[in-house]
Amino acid sequence: MTEQPAVHSPFNARPAHTDVPIPGEPEGSARVPSAENAGKGVINLVHLYPREMSIYGDLGNTRCLAARIRRHGYSPVVHQHHPGGEFPAEPHLIVGGGGQDSGQVRVEDDLERIADQLRDLAETGTPMLMICGMYQLFGNAFITVEGRRLPGLGILDVTTQGNAKRMIGPVVLETEFGEVVGYENHSGSTTLGAGQSAFGKVRSGFGNNGTDQTEGARVHNVVGSYLHGPILPANPALADALIGWAAERATGRPFEPVSQDDAVADQARMRQVRRLAS
Repeated sequence: MTEQPAVHSPFNARPAHTDVPIPGEPEGSARVPSAENAGKGVINLVHLYPREMSIYGDLGNTRCLAARIRRHGYSPVVHQHHPGGEFPAEPHLIVGGGGQDSGQVRVEDDLERIADQLRDLAETGTPMLMICGMYQLFGNAFITVEGRRLPGLGILDVTTQGNAKRMIGPVVLETEFGEVVGYENHSGSTTLGAGQSAFGKVRSGFGNNGTDQTEGARVHNVVGSYLHGPILPANPALADALIGWAAERATGRPFEPVSQDDAVADQARMRQVRRLAS
């Protein structure tokens, strides 16, 4: 019998500390540019656990941010942080995505290892966008269906209870960044602490728990949300808010934006708003 050649996935065939490909992102994104090529300044963009916690298109948030950073005249340096790796010394913008329960298990020990750094960065204003599973891990705790309490970082004052029923579908939110759209798929039901601000108010969809019309959470410049899609390409105002905070931290100067042509994103977002919330 002739032995068949092995079929290798570009993701699972790579060593644990090797960066995963980000579709559309040019090679060399992790290299620091020379001073004459840095434009208005270098912005260090860190994606937490891109192999384990980036389902439902969440790598697209990193791609969107890097592309818009360039369009605004800055230079993104894209770092991927993997379990056991050295955390970047000077992050200006941090993103994380959703994952299966098995993915959360694989990152728990490393997240505990860098927890103090992340808490300090959040407290001092570093912008972060945490989606779905990483949103839950940035909260106080996740309580499994069986009643086991898994501690989180406590950056966001939220607690999540696992359920047998999933909350799935398109979402429309009202937020301080305007109308935000996305797609949710989660079984965790999240409750905000007494003083915790939501990311947005649900106009259509389930949100945090399907009952109180809240979605996500926001503290300092940290945003947690259940919205996949990925969220940022369809919501450029949110992307630019994150970039603006990061640019100020990176350069010590006010953000210097360049006008963007967001007509396609605006049309896509408004179609979802009209279809679901009008």
